[in-house]
Amino acid sequence: MPTMAVTAEAVTTGVSKDGLFIPLIDFSMFLNGNEADKLAVVKGVSEGFRNAGFIYLKNHGIPTDTISEVFSASAEFFRRPQSEKESLRWLTPVSNRGYSSPGREKATNTTDISEIDALRASVPDLKESIEIGRDNHPTLKNHWPPGDEKFRQIMNAFYSTCQDLHVQVMRSIALGLSLPETHFDPCISAADNNLRLLHYPETPAAVFRENEGQVRAGMHSDYGTITLLFQDMRGGLQVRSPKGSWVDATPIEGTIVVNAGDLLARWSNEIITSTQHQVVEPPSEPVEGMHPARYSCAYFCNPNSDALIEALPGTFESEEDKKWPPITSEEYLVQRLSQTYGY
Repeated sequence: MPTMAVTAEAVTTGVSKDGLFIPLIDFSMFLNGNEADKLAVVKGVSEGFRNAGFIYLKNHGIPTDTISEVFSASAEFFRRPQSEKESLRWLTPVSNRGYSSPGREKATNTTDISEIDALRASVPDLKESIEIGRDNHPTLKNHWPPGDEKFRQIMNAFYSTCQDLHVQVMRSIALGLSLPETHFDPCISAADNNLRLLHYPETPAAVFRENEGQVRAGMHSDYGTITLLFQDMRGGLQVRSPKGSWVDATPIEGTIVVNAGDLLARWSNEIITSTQHQVVEPPSEPVEGMHPARYSCAYFCNPNSDALIEALPGTFESEEDKKWPPITSEEYLVQRLSQTYGY
């Protein structure tokens, strides 16, 4: 287990198993603490992302009531008739907005289209979702349920709240990479992110027993800078350990799970890890043969669409040390989304 030489108040243990250490970090000490508190959090965030690619944040500044309101509105949305949801369907990887029915997206790390299609057919992901982008985009429009202004207001407010936290977490990452605290601010100022509401429907336990490889969401890494994951207490999220085993990232009340994405790994020249994860059969025993529904909300944070992602200063000594060629954020995200969605 990596040594976490920071103050106990700033960093404690979230998960520790099979060489995977996911720290539990009191982020209020970065937001409101003194210089020593702030540096302790920076060290915890940096080591967590370098070693595990995942951290838990507590005291992150987003009120519990706000999160509860979002989850309530999400559950209400997914109770709508299927025909209503389909009328809001996800259309293109460029817009990346709208509703995706169960089985349409196949989360996976493979980039081979035929392999993804085969996985989608044999072990489809057991989830439905709706993607929401920034509502002030000049050309890309969200697919809002008609006549439901409250839903729109709740999600737009939450979107802005999560963007504020995105900026603060990226500032802690910048300091951990020996960069100026606000280094990333101009690169993420447009809030070209995605708020994804997720519903994993009630599922018979037999589905998992009888279909080898069946999961609720397949093994994958995320694509952007970081992901802010808000989850209920059902469980099922697993993170791949350095030993190759799957370790439960057990929900911790009042926390957000934050993981690094592919573009942050590329930016940092892979100093930061974009770790594989999946959502599997819940660890709890089924009730009358059924696993109850699971809800989560993932705020996928991205650089500005036109930001050029290349190895940051201090992450390489020569051009040969750069592990990835430059790519814009939009180019990478569209490339990956084109592979994972059937459209």
